[in-house]
Amino acid sequence: MERRFVLFLVLSFVILLGYSALMQWLNPPQPRQQAAARKEHDQPPAKEPNAEKPLDRPVEEPRDKPAPAIKAAIEPEPEQPEKWVTLGSADHKDPFRMLVTLTTKGAALARIELNDPRYCDIDDRYGYLGHLASTSDHEGNGCLVRFVGRGTPAARAGLEPGDVLKAIDESPVSGPKSLEAVLRGTRPGQQVKLSIVRDGNPDTLTAILRRCPLDVVRPEGDDPLSMLLTLQRFDDRRIDRQENKEEKEDAKAADNNGKKDALQPRHEAVSRELNGLKLRTANWRLVESDQLHATFSRRLPEMGLEITKTYRLIMVPKQSMADKNYPAYHLEFEVEIRNIGDQTHEVAYRLDGPNGLPTEGKWYAYKVSRNWGGSGLRDFIISFDGGVPGMINATAVADGDLDPPWPDESLSFIGVDAQYFSAVLIPQRENRSEVWFDELSAICVGKVDPKHKNWANTSCRLTSVLTTLDPNGPPLRHQMKLFAGPKKPPLLANKEYRLGELVYYGWPIFAAVAVPLTKLLHFFYAVTFNYGLAVILLTVLIRGCMFPLSRKQVMGALKMQQLQPEIKKIQEQHKKNPEARTKAQQELFRKHNYNPLSGCLPIFIQMPIFIGLYRALMVDIELRDAPLLSHSIRWCSNLAAPDMLFDWSGFMPDWVNSGQGIFGLGPYFNLLPILTIVLFIAQQKMFMPPPTDEQSAMQQKIMQYMMIFMGLLFFKVASGLCIYFIASSLWGLGERQFLPKAAPVAPAAETRAQAKAHERQDAEKKKKKKK
Repeated sequence: MERRFVLFLVLSFVILLGYSALMQWLNPPQPRQQAAARKEHDQPPAKEPNAEKPLDRPVEEPRDKPAPAIKAAIEPEPEQPEKWVTLGSADHKDPFRMLVTLTTKGAALARIELNDPRYCDIDDRYGYLGHLASTSDHEGNGCLVRFVGRGTPAARAGLEPGDVLKAIDESPVSGPKSLEAVLRGTRPGQQVKLSIVRDGNPDTLTAILRRCPLDVVRPEGDDPLSMLLTLQRFDDRRIDRQENKEEKEDAKAADNNGKKDALQPRHEAVSRELNGLKLRTANWRLVESDQLHATFSRRLPEMGLEITKTYRLIMVPKQSMADKNYPAYHLEFEVEIRNIGDQTHEVAYRLDGPNGLPTEGKWYAYKVSRNWGGSGLRDFIISFDGGVPGMINATAVADGDLDPPWPDESLSFIGVDAQYFSAVLIPQRENRSEVWFDELSAICVGKVDPKHKNWANTSCRLTSVLTTLDPNGPPLRHQMKLFAGPKKPPLLANKEYRLGELVYYGWPIFAAVAVPLTKLLHFFYAVTFNYGLAVILLTVLIRGCMFPLSRKQVMGALKMQQLQPEIKKIQEQHKKNPEARTKAQQELFRKHNYNPLSGCLPIFIQMPIFIGLYRALMVDIELRDAPLLSHSIRWCSNLAAPDMLFDWSGFMPDWVNSGQGIFGLGPYFNLLPILTIVLFIAQQKMFMPPPTDEQSAMQQKIMQYMMIFMGLLFFKVASGLCIYFIASSLWGLGERQFLPKAAPVAPAAETRAQAKAHERQDAEKKKKKKK
């Protein structure tokens, strides 16, 4: 038997290594791609139309530049049209980690797109041209291009601001909505022709589309953008929190009046400003900008103030381009308020942080929560003095069920936490004990769907302490880092961020299993370059180590089968005395050296492995968007998601497509959970002995029905977990062939007849002894 087991083990590894070689031939290993990228990076990059020359270092402004001379009358700034500014690049070969889009309207942050090919949008799988900030002003006459981001397919094709996009290939484009509809019919890697009008002359450009990059921060419908600022207090004038409370009560009253099914607006209170101020909606003056930084200012003549907002992007040094953990996933943000009048004023600002984080996989996603109340897709998170973060789930934020605002007690970071990505603000103060903020709170900036409150668009609010500004005196200046990137442990642990607590596997007992399993998966991936194979190798390793226990389980089942006649005999003898029956069975088991619980040991050992692997798939950023075969096909293209064999949303009811509840299976049919349950049933039939009576037969039927119920629970489980179960079941079925076979069990009627015969023999022996 040992020889057959060794042969089985060798054949399993030969098949896996052969499949690994085939996958490497079909999909070249990632290190080769990285080497090619480094080689291309060493060459001078091709110039793109409308692209500004990158700087060698960020432009640093003087920290304490003198204030402008006080004028008798401060002239208001003329109103300017909205302008768009981009920092960084969407090309991963450029020395940046992201493409940042800013707008003069509110000097707001509109979008942050990560350019690493590993971080693409897993929901939108159509071709990506680039965001053009087009509006409906030219609806029916084409799509007006407002800006073109560096490194995007549009920039490489030569598209420029002011162009009017009329068609893509043969599909006409009448406006922004039709542009999105046309792009949804394309695929990554497709070459398309762009029909444009430039300066009144028609022209044709050629673009090669790519996968949609992931937007860590993005506009979401009509919700306010990120990093909007206004004045919380100016001398005796202030935004009263009581008014916000009344608006929340009005929203709850509207819910009680039968409007629960409508989208509930929550951002009116969020957008409130002092009378006459329009800092959130007016166009700020663009002072200066380049590929690394942008500065906006807004002058308030009636208050004698000038407010400046500056965004700076970090450039990756050439020698660190290959280091994926280099800390360049952040913006340096600075707000400055200067008194340019002739009177002293008391000022406090209010800053709303990042919002619009991804809601990818919202019909199946599960985020590990620090709270008993569960988690949403985008939860508020805050940490003080480097301690364990506090979290408020999105549902509580949407309901307004919040504690009073926090005071600033050595704030470490504050922001929004999603499943695989986070966007948080990190104050940069020389003295950690210095108090910058009066209140820190969570806010909901968008419209809330009562049926999906866990999808709410959450953000954070920072209200500064009241500061006295003298004429021609030092300004109020605060600097922060805005981290917006993946929750990758080596990146987060960097001293630039110190955000390691964002990665959370759950209770320590879960982390103790999940972290080693994650490292094992990374090790196997380094060998196979495929996380699907890594899961299979992990399964082989676990089942191989558990072979002695599995063998003991089978031998115990065989011994239990052999003892069945004796057990039946004991049951017949002690029908009316359960205590004596239990004692006799224990004596029988002790006599034959059998432990009835030994068969449960492999299950107990595999349970923490199952939980650990499940947590690894839900938390580890490397397993997100990792395909079993290739990204070119939809099926099993993300091991951290269901396999999604085909889309059945067109003919399934909404309560199924929603993905909510046990019968909300989602918009896709998943094959791997079905295979998992089928193998479970086959394994159950092979391992369980035939029923010896009606009670055991009924128990086995109940187990089969339970398997169908488990199929409903498993239908939205990550495909990587299903692969583990399928590989484990196939190993068990193959392993069973090398273990002793069970002898046929006597039918229940025959067993009872044998027991009665034994009783008669015992009675005759007793009579003989008496004589």
